[in-house]
Amino acid sequence: MAKLIAVYIRVSTTGQNEAGQRAVVQQWLNNHGHHADAVRWYVDQDTGDHLDRPGFKQLQQDVFSGTVGTVVVYKLDRLSRSMRDGIDTITDWAKAGIRLVSVGQQLDFSGTVGQMIAAVLLGVAQMEQELRRERQAAGIQVAKAQGKYKGTKPGHRKASPTKARRLSNKGLTQHEVAAAMGVSRATVARYLAATK
Repeated sequence: MAKLIAVYIRVSTTGQNEAGQRAVVQQWLNNHGHHADAVRWYVDQDTGDHLDRPGFKQLQQDVFSGTVGTVVVYKLDRLSRSMRDGIDTITDWAKAGIRLVSVGQQLDFSGTVGQMIAAVLLGVAQMEQELRRERQAAGIQVAKAQGKYKGTKPGHRKASPTKARRLSNKGLTQHEVAAAMGVSRATVARYLAATK
C-alpha cells in the first residue's frame, strides 16, 4: 500500500485562520499531481513552543507506524518554534525515511543538506519568537513606567477560569477545554491553576 502524504497545519490562536495555509498547500498538492485520497490533513490550534499538540501527536504516530511517507508544511516554523524540538523531529523523521517539504519556503529537507538548512531556519524561528517576547515585555515596561499599563481588565477575558474548571471537572482534557472555550491550552492551564 502506498504511503500517505501528511499535511500539517498549525495556527497559534483562535483569531488566526488556517485557510491561507490550506490554500497554498493545496495548490502545491495539485501542481504535483497528488490526489485527495492520498493526503491526510493534521491541524492544530496551539503554540509552537511545545510539541504537546493533538494533531502533531497523531502525525507522529502515523509517521512511525509507517502510514506516512511525506510530510508537507506551509512553513517549517509551523512544526515548531523551538530549535531543539524542531531539529529532533526532523532528525527522527529523516531516520524513518520521511520526506519533509515546506511549500511556502519552496524547500525539500531531504538528506543531510536539507537537515542543515532546516536547523538554520528553526534557529531563526526561535530567535524571532524570543525577540517578539522581548519587544512585548519592553513595551509593557514602558507603559507601566508611564502609568498607562493596567493589565487585563476584569470581564475582558475570552473566557472564565470558572468555566474552564467546570469543563475540566466533566472529564475534558486541557486541549478539549481550550477548543471549547476558544483559548490556548496555556490559558486553560493558567485558569485551572487559578481555580484549584
